Amino acid sequence: MALPSKKGTIGILTGGGDVPGLNPAIRAITVRALREGYEVLGIRNGWEGLVRIDRSRKIEEQDYCQVLNENLVNKVGRTGGTFLHTSRARPSHMAQKDVPVHLANRYRDNVNDLTPEVLQNLSHLGVDTLIPIGGDDTLSYAVRLHQAGIKVIAIPKTMDNDVPGTDYSIGFSTCLTRTIELAHQLRTSAGSHERFLVMEVFGRYAGFTALLPTMAGAANRCVIPEHKFDIEKLAELLAADRFSNPSKYSVVLVSEGAMFKDENMVIENQEMDAYGHKKLGGIGDRVSEKLRELTPQFNHGKRIGVINQRLAYLVRCGDPDAMDSLVPMAYGNLALNLIIEGQTGRLVALRNGKYDHVSLMEVVGSKKQVDIERYYNTDRLRPKYNNLEGLSLFVMSKPV
Repeated sequence: MALPSKKGTIGILTGGGDVPGLNPAIRAITVRALREGYEVLGIRNGWEGLVRIDRSRKIEEQDYCQVLNENLVNKVGRTGGTFLHTSRARPSHMAQKDVPVHLANRYRDNVNDLTPEVLQNLSHLGVDTLIPIGGDDTLSYAVRLHQAGIKVIAIPKTMDNDVPGTDYSIGFSTCLTRTIELAHQLRTSAGSHERFLVMEVFGRYAGFTALLPTMAGAANRCVIPEHKFDIEKLAELLAADRFSNPSKYSVVLVSEGAMFKDENMVIENQEMDAYGHKKLGGIGDRVSEKLRELTPQFNHGKRIGVINQRLAYLVRCGDPDAMDSLVPMAYGNLALNLIIEGQTGRLVALRNGKYDHVSLMEVVGSKKQVDIERYYNTDRLRPKYNNLEGLSLFVMSKPV
């Protein structure tokens, strides 16, 4: 049974990791849509929710969707996380064990494509336009639905800020803010004990979350996925930084996807998610261990202690900062403009300091990574600070 509406029904879902700014985006979309005469339906648990809709039940009886109103979204619009919940499900590649019980007899392969069910579920719910909010993995499946004829307007979200086509993704500013704050807090302990401080941050393929805080003074050095680094060189540089610091400590930010020279990414476990990614984690531990071993040769034979901290969920929890409150509002309203104009297959974006929108196909067309030739000194393992004139905020990637 479709949801009754004046102009149509807009569906919203959030996928992938939670970040501050998702609830403000949901609020912005909902408030504007309702005032424009649309109905709004929240899909729970990301793409998994669209798989688990039971077409034998009415909307008000569904476990994986809810009708959104202003009172509801206003209560959560200033908070972090996503009240619609999230998942890393990929309906086109769903393991047999994850197939909903009511569909188990129809999908018995080890890996199943449940896109036909998603299409029928969207029709059952009466969704005219879908707004997925997510990173490049979540939005890559949005591309699949767009190609199948579903009207899609996408909003970019990821702390790594690596969604192609936009200079900014929701969650990135809060991640930078928290990383800088935590680095400044932890440096008091590093200084008290005259140690190195090693902090592992997010960033599987792109090093923006390590590069920009370092540029802002949160660390002396950073190692990022785009450049395999020499651990002996890092030990030497950090020892020199420590020696020149009156408080006798130094700091390095380590992207989770950073790699030692002649090695691959450090994997926490071998199990892959629905998008083919193994869980990263542990490069900070490896860096800390090697630094302890190497420091005597750069400190007159005496070992330097290391404080090792993985920031992880500390930078993705809690309330959004100012930018991750403002940008989601603008993205939500921009998405509504596109719907009103009858456009589809678009990704809302910030480009060169201006709100814009691009083809959704850009999500799958390229990778967004740090332009190390321009912004990263591979000899000094730190950002390049010169020649920033004329650049837009947060732009440190290669032009597409």
